[in-house]
Amino acid sequence: MTSVWSWKGQRPARGWRAIFYGRIPWLTIDWPVLLLAVAMVFVGLVFIEEMAVTEEYYGRDKINLAGHMKKLAVALPCLVFGLLVRPRFLRQNTGLLYGAVIVLLMLVPFIGEERNNARRWIPMPLGFDIQPSELAKIGLILALARALYRNRLRRPIDWAIPAGLALLPMGLVAAQPDLGTALTIVPVTLGLFWVAGAKGRMLASLVGMCVLLGSMAWQFEWVQGYQKKRIDTWATSFSNEALIDNKNGAGYHTYHARVVIGNGGMFGTGLGKGVANAAAHLPERDCDSIFCVIAEEGGFVGASFLVIFYLLFGGLLLAAAARTRERYSRLVVAGVGLYFTAHFLINAGVNLGLLPMTGLTLPLISTGGSSLMASFLALGLASGLSARQEPTLDMDAFRS
Repeated sequence: MTSVWSWKGQRPARGWRAIFYGRIPWLTIDWPVLLLAVAMVFVGLVFIEEMAVTEEYYGRDKINLAGHMKKLAVALPCLVFGLLVRPRFLRQNTGLLYGAVIVLLMLVPFIGEERNNARRWIPMPLGFDIQPSELAKIGLILALARALYRNRLRRPIDWAIPAGLALLPMGLVAAQPDLGTALTIVPVTLGLFWVAGAKGRMLASLVGMCVLLGSMAWQFEWVQGYQKKRIDTWATSFSNEALIDNKNGAGYHTYHARVVIGNGGMFGTGLGKGVANAAAHLPERDCDSIFCVIAEEGGFVGASFLVIFYLLFGGLLLAAAARTRERYSRLVVAGVGLYFTAHFLINAGVNLGLLPMTGLTLPLISTGGSSLMASFLALGLASGLSARQEPTLDMDAFRS
């Protein structure tokens, strides 16, 4: 039977107590992180409600608040799971968890549902579809934390297993095809390598290799035709004339994102009063493009507050990782901080035209059941692991 030693008692914990703690550590939880997360969920609810009201007013039904609330209700237990799970159980069973998400990714080509020329979703009961690529990011963070638990990346051979753990889900996700989601794995992986002790020179070499690999993929057409077209469209979109000429073609999404953000001005149009909601020309405005809606209705000031709060949120998670003595927990918390920060920067960069167009949600704010599940699980794990400073004899625990 699975068991772990109870540090506060005289006997090992068995059964479910070997997996979960009996209570949530409310007194030691990093409340600023949780409060910022709650605030961002609330921001998402406010804007999605306005979208739903506008949809009803114009006789459309693509966005509804009730659907988003159901997804939040399904995702909430993931937060509780993360807050209660024991780090030792996670560390000992990381291989099983990572293997499970890899199996789900491998099942997508066979039982997945195709939408928008991509097969990424597995239908589930009660009309809830799961996107394994979202859960794979959390599984990868746990797997890398376990692989780097005793590994300081000092020798070339030390890089083999961590690199393989990252490349496997990247390849499976890119094959769906979902290149944007696959690329979000890169900053999280490189960041965890740095936290684990990798030298800057080696990381710079890895970045150079990634750039070289990207150039080769472009040169030898390893990427999908539509992906190459997106990059071409992005490169030409810096010219206003070229973007306007292509506004009804490949530049449709980019053009309407620019129009919506520009329409916000300094102080915004007000909740529900933007052209994005009235005209409904902006694709995925409740999901991938919700940053544009916030920038239009809240203006430059509202968008700036969102940027500040989100970067503060990611920074507080990284600060919590720095305070965590136990190495595995520290790596997981740092990975979660990198996960949220990378997603926000890529999502905002795409909507502002700084990066090529790709489908990526804004965690905690956008709709999307799998994204909410992954975000709540990541938040719960980071909060729970950082709140419980378990005794450890890792040499990292004695560093000042």
